[in-house]
Amino acid sequence: MTPSGVRKQSASKPGDGQAPMTRTQRRAAATRQAIVDAARELVATRGTDALTLDAVSESADVAVQTIYNRVGGRSALLTAVAEQAMRESRVYMDAAYDAEGTAEERLLLAAAAYAKFARERPHEFRILVEPPDEPDAVAHIAELTGEQNAKLAATIRAGMADGSARSDLDPDDLATAFWATLNGLLALAWRPGALRADHDRLDRLLATYIATVADGLRSR
Repeated sequence: MTPSGVRKQSASKPGDGQAPMTRTQRRAAATRQAIVDAARELVATRGTDALTLDAVSESADVAVQTIYNRVGGRSALLTAVAEQAMRESRVYMDAAYDAEGTAEERLLLAAAAYAKFARERPHEFRILVEPPDEPDAVAHIAELTGEQNAKLAATIRAGMADGSARSDLDPDDLATAFWATLNGLLALAWRPGALRADHDRLDRLLATYIATVADGLRSR
């Protein structure tokens, strides 16, 4: 479970067994979403250091107390942004897993999609790699990550089933290793000084890693 008030509220639909939201509840939900959107925009454009209650208050045009009432403090804002970033990253990844092609081709598409998300949404990617120190948020992000890694593992199993991938390795362990390694490589984009990799070098490192993984997975 996430902290109280962190998950996005949604209006009840006819037939879902819940009473429709009142006008007051709809306004409260809309205000909360506006606050989360403002926090997300600050993180996406200026990084997590720019995320302050005063900045969100000005951007969302609400009082600081309203932020506390609808979402919570700074840590709750970071949590909400991280969870939304994870949901958005799934859009990139799911398109790759749903694509036509062999298991290897879909794995390569997934790696490219993850790199694309990291490049197009660098601050949001970073908050996923270095999530807020909130146990409930970390647990929920881990749950969502597990769901995505399960799709990666399923793709690997498909390759094992058709004989194109080695069958002597554990798909779940492989999925976790691939995810963690890609995080480490993509994080080089923001490392300080000589540890940082520029765009061209990062492309070379990613290409080297992906080619090595693809070759290591193929059946001999």
